[in-house]
Amino acid sequence: MKEKIWLSSPHMGGAELKYINQAFEENWISPLGPNVNGFENDLELFLGENVHVAALMSGTSAIHIALILLNVKPGDEVLCQSLTFSASANPIVYMGASPVFIDSEDETWNISPVALEEAIVDGIKRGKKPKAIIAVCIYGMPYKVDEIRAIADKYQIPLIDDSAEALGSMYKGIKCGTFGDLSILSFNGNKIITSSGGGALVVKNRKYKDKAVFLSTQAKDAAPHYQHSELGYNYRLSNICAGIGRGQMEVLNDRVIQRRQNHEFYASFLSELPGVTLFSEPNEDYFCNYWLSVILIDPSKAKRDRDSVREGMLKENIEVRPLWKPLHLQPVFKTSRFYGTGVSEKLFTQGLCLPSGSNLTENEKIHIKNVLLNLL
Repeated sequence: MKEKIWLSSPHMGGAELKYINQAFEENWISPLGPNVNGFENDLELFLGENVHVAALMSGTSAIHIALILLNVKPGDEVLCQSLTFSASANPIVYMGASPVFIDSEDETWNISPVALEEAIVDGIKRGKKPKAIIAVCIYGMPYKVDEIRAIADKYQIPLIDDSAEALGSMYKGIKCGTFGDLSILSFNGNKIITSSGGGALVVKNRKYKDKAVFLSTQAKDAAPHYQHSELGYNYRLSNICAGIGRGQMEVLNDRVIQRRQNHEFYASFLSELPGVTLFSEPNEDYFCNYWLSVILIDPSKAKRDRDSVREGMLKENIEVRPLWKPLHLQPVFKTSRFYGTGVSEKLFTQGLCLPSGSNLTENEKIHIKNVLLNLL
């Protein structure tokens, strides 16, 4: 059997052990310590825009804390992009609120401004003005930031920028992870950089960061004994994981370059194939980290459909995956409202994520190319 080619595996740079060993030597084996503070500072310097970062155990926990900070309550409605991983919406349900799903638009595959405004207007008519908007930069591609921000400001609804997949991406030269009233990052094992597990809440209000740290460390009041006036969570990132993250930050720019080179590799031979479209930046305003390189396969024009290509790749031990299944089609959200025209459903039916790791070898790329060309 051929050695497996992974979709997106962790890629260590070598500096991670320096920070981990320091933590062991100084006995900082806890959810606090110099690596946590250092990782937050590294991220703040990278992102710019005078942001503050709270390092947490996952992107999901960061969304949960963001909703708490925005005072989302049971019975509230929160608007969420449908074409995304379930972690974008699950915390809405944790809060006892209801997710309302918004379709994608064709250019960035992200939240549709038209469907978003339709949902807001309808919610207000029903006496359910949305409490927040969650917009996602899917596969590293920024959403239509100016349009979504304008709608959020028009109706005075806070915007949560879910940039879990978009660290290193930019819109008009500004880093993803800074566009929301609160923003989210993820450092899961398959992301562009990883801290094993891990995530971050990015805010422009220092009080939000302080409250996020307070809530994520079990909401311990300032008292000589353990006293709690609010419900807290065990969400703070560990000093060991933060050390991995610090080492990964040293190679982040390289990882963005390598992922973009993967996209160029696929573009070099897929562009000539009938019925195959490579997901790419719509114009010069967008700079995508291409966390994953993704294609659409139109079965009416291509040699095969999406599923037969997926199965053919898997037979060659090459990991590929369909796009995220839209959340409004998921059984767990079957009763949720949805606004749109079916763009996300079409993308899901035709879309395939290709191996995109920054550690792909030349031999692996040659094998991927030969298999894809044979199938398509």
